[in-house]
Parts: sequence; structure tokens; C-alpha cells
Amino acid sequence: MELNINGGSTLAVSDAVFGRAFNEDLVHQVVVAYRNAARAGTKAQKTRSEVNGTTKKSKRQKGGGARHGALTAPIFVGGGVTFAAKPRSFAQKVNRKMYRAAIATILSELNRQGRITVVEAFDVDAPKTKGLVAKLAELKVGQRPLIVTEDASDNLYLSARNLPYVQVRDVQGLDPVTLVSADTVVVTTDAVKKIEEWLA
Repeated sequence: MELNINGGSTLAVSDAVFGRAFNEDLVHQVVVAYRNAARAGTKAQKTRSEVNGTTKKSKRQKGGGARHGALTAPIFVGGGVTFAAKPRSFAQKVNRKMYRAAIATILSELNRQGRITVVEAFDVDAPKTKGLVAKLAELKVGQRPLIVTEDASDNLYLSARNLPYVQVRDVQGLDPVTLVSADTVVVTTDAVKKIEEWLA
């Protein structure tokens, strides 16, 4: 298949990368696993045995109201938590083959929806946000563009730093969550070739 390059020419690409059938279950699994891997999992609470407090009976058995022992019990303010959260890992195992297939599936769906814009090259001369905004305006991208180059330059990264919804990635930094959340993916021809080598 071929992708249209901004300017008139075309670029031949692999059907396995940009023409794959959409697999919603696979994409969902990989996106959830990627987001879970970023979770800290450091939440911690204390059980009644870990709370700092006396376990002595607080009141006499009769005539004092509720019959209860230690004030560290969960029913009292300052007591322990019934099912206390403990540090844990949210990581889910995703095979390399599944991950690459999910990236190819997302790229294929973006291509079918017309949300991939291929350019010969994309860079800015100086680290100026105004210059990047002007370039994106020429390409008529959406509110949340993703710029993918073979090796993103420092000028490009610095120019996009003050734009909250503009993402800049090199091919090695592509991830499923960023691809899914982008309105338009602006990708250079060199980056397309590198993506094909990676996902082939």
C-alpha cells in the first residue's frame, strides 16, 4: 500500500504495519498494561495490629456503653483499616510480539481514519514555540498532534515544551497511549521506514 506524502508524492509501505485489521481486544490489553506499568503502587495503610496504640480494654465490661476492647479497632477514629492497602506492583506481562502487533494495529487504524500526515522532514531552526505553531498550522493538524521523527532534535523538543497538547517522540519513544490519544500523527518519511524495520 502507499501513503500520501504532504506535497503530492507517495510512499510505499508495508500492509502488515499500516494495513492490519483492527483488533480492539489486543489494543485495549496493551494500553491498559502500559498505563498500569506507570502506576507507583506505593499506597500503604495500617491494620489494627500496626497502629500505634494501646490494646488495653478502654472501658469496663458493664455500664460503660459499648463493650469493646482495644481502641486500635477499625470502628474507632484513629484505629486501623479493615482491609488495609499494601504496596504492590500493577505491572502486567505483555509479550514483545503482542506489543508490536498492537502498535501496528493502532497505526493501521489511524491510517484508515486519515489521521496520519506524512512529511519529508519536520524540524524547526530555533527553539521557538511560535515557529512550531506556524508549522503545525500549515499542516492543519488537530488539537492534540503527535510529531514523530527518526531522531527528534533538541530544538523540536524545546519548541513543543510550552504547548500542553503537542507531543514529540522519536521512533524509539513511541508508545500505544500517546498514539491512541493523538488527533493527528505527523510522521517523517525516515521515521516511517524506521517504524517498518521495528515492526516488520
